[in-house]
Amino acid sequence: MKLQDTIAIVTGSSSGVGAATARQIAAAGGKVVVNYASKEAAAHQVAEECRALGGQAVVCQGDVSDDSACQKLVAVALDAFGGLNCLVNNAGTTKFNAHENLAGLTDADFYRIYGVNVVGPYQMVRAAESALRAAKESVVVNVASIAGVRGVGSSIAYAASKGALITMTQSLARVMGPEVRVNAVCPGFIEGDWLAEGMGQDVYDRSLASLRARTPLQTVCTPETVADSIVGFITAHGVVTGQHLVLDGGHLLL
Repeated sequence: MKLQDTIAIVTGSSSGVGAATARQIAAAGGKVVVNYASKEAAAHQVAEECRALGGQAVVCQGDVSDDSACQKLVAVALDAFGGLNCLVNNAGTTKFNAHENLAGLTDADFYRIYGVNVVGPYQMVRAAESALRAAKESVVVNVASIAGVRGVGSSIAYAASKGALITMTQSLARVMGPEVRVNAVCPGFIEGDWLAEGMGQDVYDRSLASLRARTPLQTVCTPETVADSIVGFITAHGVVTGQHLVLDGGHLLL
């Protein structure tokens, strides 16, 4: 698929990886639905940036754990752009909790994290299925995490949810072909405010310095480098489906 032909919904695109992905699609002349759950002003700013880059963009509020919001997102894409051939399931949430602190996670924490990170992508694919199949050469990219590969990360609930998303990527790939390819990216540490706020600045700074010193590539992800790989799955890899790509500067090798 050529990026300029892309009509995409990018969930959770008011900041971070989602915003970077929306901007890359728009910069090539693509069309994008910018989605947010609570950060309305930030989402409209991203949409303005997309338009300034030469693309088309509309904004749609919705929490993907709510099935009606997922259906609304697809309806907005169809109304605004007349079709849909790309879905980037980027929206995610977590609770920062040390893995050894088993008492620190409640059942409500698990339900909320799974609702956004696992049920949300499923509901988005289900809502978009007809439109994606009708486009005949469509792509779904799920934003998972190295947490789902290694069982690490902000909390056990988060790691488990991302592992489930990787498994679901395989399941969906089997049934969405031949019209739709379904793949996932699995970023490691992503430089930016989200991790800094969740981890605390001191822990964030020490973790960043350690990874830059120890990984084979001596680097970590940024929202833009993760977006690069998402765009790669959209525009290339035409015979690839059901796969997950680890983006971590080689941290998995340690």
